[in-house]
Amino acid sequence: MEDTEYLKAYDLFSDAIFRHCFFRISDRELAKDLAQETFVRTWEYISRGNEVQNLRALLYRIANNLIIDEYRKKKMLRLEEIQESGFEPKENGHEKIEARSEALNALRVLHKIEKESRDLIIWRYVDGFGPKEIAEISGTSENVISVRLHRAMKKLKELLTNDE
Repeated sequence: MEDTEYLKAYDLFSDAIFRHCFFRISDRELAKDLAQETFVRTWEYISRGNEVQNLRALLYRIANNLIIDEYRKKKMLRLEEIQESGFEPKENGHEKIEARSEALNALRVLHKIEKESRDLIIWRYVDGFGPKEIAEISGTSENVISVRLHRAMKKLKELLTNDE
């Protein structure tokens, strides 16, 4: 991969990698650092002559590994910390306040399900990955991902329904 291709990949994926990190750790500065480190490690991997078939999947796998490392350093964030640092609405309308309330409720319910199921839902509906891409990132078959995603969504819907 040439420098120009790598720069194009950075332009294409940097915001998505940042959002991916931020959604999982809820710390803007740390998410920026992890996103930057993701691209540094990707460049190092490519520079060593390793072949990359799916750059997007590689970026997300590296980002996930960095997030896991961060979780090991610090225990899982509590919901209160997420509420304090995330989803700041602008003070110009009832709709934004309502959207924030719904987002916080969805986050609260999302954190009630297993981490594996939560990750699948985030990859699919926040990051926009298909089952095939999720399978590449997680090292599992596409069929297993589809089944687990279906079960995770069923559980999430059940919790959201019971929560109301």
